[in-house]
Amino acid sequence: MGLTYVDVELYDPRRDGSGRICSFLVDSGAVYSVAPAGVLAQMGAAVSRREHFTLANGERVERGVGEVGFRFQGRGATSPVVFGDAEDVFLLGAVTLETLGYVLDPFRRELRPLRMMLA
Repeated sequence: MGLTYVDVELYDPRRDGSGRICSFLVDSGAVYSVAPAGVLAQMGAAVSRREHFTLANGERVERGVGEVGFRFQGRGATSPVVFGDAEDVFLLGAVTLETLGYVLDPFRRELRPLRMMLA
């Protein structure tokens, strides 16, 4: 298995116009998406709450969480985002993937439309 990166537009859903296209590492094992706090602040995004997270090395940290727009292949939706440190990578998590209606195909290393079911 390899790493999968996709270009996703981050935008402020309260404003008209385009946002900023960023290269996100897709991590379907992560719950929330992550973007550096400086980038989010430039867009006008605000922290709405604080949460505790456990890093891969076991360290516990507290980070701000807010809501921004994500746009990929013509589909746009708002989703929670973690306000990361300056050195954090842009990470696309499971909540954002599902909200946009995509799933990671790990064999082809690409995002595919999620089969929507009402049951």
